[in-house]
Amino acid sequence: FTAFHKVALIEREPEVPVLEHEFIAGVVIAACFVHWIDAVAKRTWSSPSRRQRRDPKPDSFLRFGPERALAQRGANREPPTPTKDMTNDEKFTILVAEDDDATRTFLADNLTADGYELLVADSARHALRLMETKFPDLAVLDLGLPDKDGLELIRTVRSSDGIVSRIDPGLPLIVVTGRHGELDRLRGFESGADDYLAKPFSYPELRARVAALLRRSNTRKLEGRLRIGPLEIDPPTREVKLRGRKIPLSQKEYALLKAIAAEPTRVFTKEELLRDVWGFRSLGSTRTLDSHACRLRQKLSVEGDRLVVNVWGVGYRLVDGSVKTATEEA
Repeated sequence: FTAFHKVALIEREPEVPVLEHEFIAGVVIAACFVHWIDAVAKRTWSSPSRRQRRDPKPDSFLRFGPERALAQRGANREPPTPTKDMTNDEKFTILVAEDDDATRTFLADNLTADGYELLVADSARHALRLMETKFPDLAVLDLGLPDKDGLELIRTVRSSDGIVSRIDPGLPLIVVTGRHGELDRLRGFESGADDYLAKPFSYPELRARVAALLRRSNTRKLEGRLRIGPLEIDPPTREVKLRGRKIPLSQKEYALLKAIAAEPTRVFTKEELLRDVWGFRSLGSTRTLDSHACRLRQKLSVEGDRLVVNVWGVGYRLVDGSVKTATEEA
């Protein structure tokens, strides 16, 4: 018999016993082999490939494509909340006029996340109604609106007089459209667009353009406030205050006040006011101007102030402060 093998014949069946240290070594080797196979399988199924590690693509890339993925990646940053001035917590309001549901929702979600108040419209008619009633600080417009071409919408805004119409003719307008030709861009700027961005676009770039336009327009609006003695007129919001108190005015009353406040010491003739405020071509026998001027004068007569003065036989003027000696029509 040798030290490693011992053969015994029991019922004619050979038996080859293995020493204890040989059995333990085999088990250890088999266990190590199984563990190695399991580790390789886990790395294969759970670890990203070399290309994925170098160029990861988030879920937004698969759902929306590279442009929207870039936009969402930029939108994940948290910029400071944009406000109209450093001492006012009121946010800027942006109107998005876009007929494509996905693009409109995408812009609204990202601009809202960046701290803006949003108004959305799917047609030119809806956009004009929001401009007249909600007074946005900026509008992002598509040219392919279903009921009216976007260029015509821009011309409508720019042709507004800002007095009778409640649309601000100086409203900043950014065109975001699929029309990317040079002629299309030129037509956009000639119609009155302040900026032009072709689709597909980068959202971080759009956000930067929006911030730049709002910064410039807000400076102009702050400079455009009118203050005549105790009277203050804010054209962007159509707000009138007398000694800090808000004065509610109708559309025509506000238009008349703004017209005569442009040059407070000048006498405006009735013909001028009827033409500029009401659009009349001739004076005729109408008393429309006189009745509106009378109601405006009553509303501005707080604490004895008499600001709207009737110059007999000529027209009206707005003077600075209280008037003690002035010939007025009863």
